[in-house]
Formats: sequence, structure tokens, C-alpha cells
Amino acid sequence: MRMRWRLLRQAAPGALAGCLVAGAASAAGLPATAGDAVRGRQLYLACQACHAIDDNDIGPRHRGVVGRRAGSLSDYNYSVALRTSGITWDEATLDRWLANPSALVPGTKMYYLVDDGQARADLIAYLKAQR
Repeated sequence: MRMRWRLLRQAAPGALAGCLVAGAASAAGLPATAGDAVRGRQLYLACQACHAIDDNDIGPRHRGVVGRRAGSLSDYNYSVALRTSGITWDEATLDRWLANPSALVPGTKMYYLVDDGQARADLIAYLKAQR
């Protein structure tokens, strides 16, 4: 599978001017199924432009994100939109979030998109392993 990277030029208030988006063409355009955490770890390298597993950066830390209520880390300054969204991060909400954060939570500061379903599944599998 060939990896492709795309630079987004969508600027959001208070956000970076660009962000890398990782994706891989899915086999025959089939929908994503089970995620591969090993591949997800490699894809997560692009996420590290803003996030880390154990430390807050431009974005909040990701250790323990699966099962956590969105906007709930007391030591990170979330957007009001995310803090009041009522979302709890599970596979389905993370998939929707990574596909289009602004569609799921209008007013969010995040604008990183992962357009490939299998890449999203792989990233989510990796995040699930980071308890």
C-alpha cells in the first residue's frame, strides 16, 4: 500500500496554518474493517506535529483517550465546542472525528483530516492500545 501525504491549507482561528494528513488507498475502495495498531503507530507519527501520547502540546495528550470524555483533561485548554460536546471517545466517535472534526463538533480547533477509512481504523487501534 502506498502512503500519501497532503498538506492542508485550511486555517482555523487559533490553529496552525497547515497540517499533514496521512492516508493510504484502501484495497479496491473497500470500507475499513479491523485496525492494525502496528500500522497505526506509524501513521501516528504525523499526529505528533500537534499531539503526544503522554504530554499536552498544541493538542491534548492521547494516552487513555479511548473511553475518555472529550474535553475533560483539566490541564489542557480545549475549545468551548469540544468541552461542551458531550462526546465520549470510542471507535465510532473517533472515526467520525478523524474523518472531519468540524462536522462532528463545529467550532473545534482541530482541523486535521484522515480521509482514508483504513488509516482511521489503524490509528484508532493504536490509540486503543495506549491506556
